Amino acid sequence: MVVPVPVREVMVHDVVTVPPEAPVSEAIEQFRTRNIGSVVVESEGAVVGILTDSDLVDLLASGGSVAEHSVADCMTAPVRTVDIEAPIVEVSATLRDAGIDQLPVLEGERLAGLVSVAELSAYLPQCVLRQVEAHPDADREDWHYEYQDEGAEGLTVGDRVRFSKVVDEADIEAFARISGDENPVHLDASFAEGTRFGRRIVHGMLAASLFSAALARLPGLVIYLSQDVRFLAPVDIGDRVRVECEVIQDLGHGRYRLSTTGEDESGEQVLVGEAVVLVDPLPTDEAAPAEASAET
Repeated sequence: MVVPVPVREVMVHDVVTVPPEAPVSEAIEQFRTRNIGSVVVESEGAVVGILTDSDLVDLLASGGSVAEHSVADCMTAPVRTVDIEAPIVEVSATLRDAGIDQLPVLEGERLAGLVSVAELSAYLPQCVLRQVEAHPDADREDWHYEYQDEGAEGLTVGDRVRFSKVVDEADIEAFARISGDENPVHLDASFAEGTRFGRRIVHGMLAASLFSAALARLPGLVIYLSQDVRFLAPVDIGDRVRVECEVIQDLGHGRYRLSTTGEDESGEQVLVGEAVVLVDPLPTDEAAPAEASAET
């Protein structure tokens, strides 16, 4: 489970709205001048639809003319919405199940904001944009976990947790879209050939994010407080990255300091650093430690 953060704490408050009878050209102008990817469609104070950049692409792909259509002709309706108090975990599940990447947020019947994958990704690293399809072989069977407990109850100095996965092309594309880090050394093979690396490489922060996956397997409700990291060597796309986190100090009051290290498929150390986490008791004794994780 995750810390129950309500969507009101992460949503965008400044939402652009248009009436359904507005010409599509008016919405496009809002997209251009406000640098946004959607507008919420309201009629008499009620949310009746949403118009996204994907809807506009569909209109143009079908041969439709922007000049001849109103927003009502191409908006997505009826529109899914979410309550302002809904936990962000439920919101992310709604986005995933519906195959969409943004939702209007309502307070009662009134529009209060908009939430998208971009906002949720800062809190829930499992969020990915719907345009990115995972590689068919990149499923969770390829994720390897191991927890080494020193024997004392709860988390103690010496406990270790390990995680590994293959960082593949789908991961690179998803991370670039979510983070906005479109450095061509990660995405453009021709450009990357001319760099000191001579080939495309994995985003450093993508590789480092595997520390979070490992820490999520510690017993208790694990909340990140800090992480420092040094990047020692590049990681090749398609390599299996292995990380290990070891508890090296009990700081008291549920706080622990851990060493964090990572190596590539050949065994070369590529990441090194330290993390500090806060570990709260699980809400119920029946919850499995492997399912408890959270980030602030």
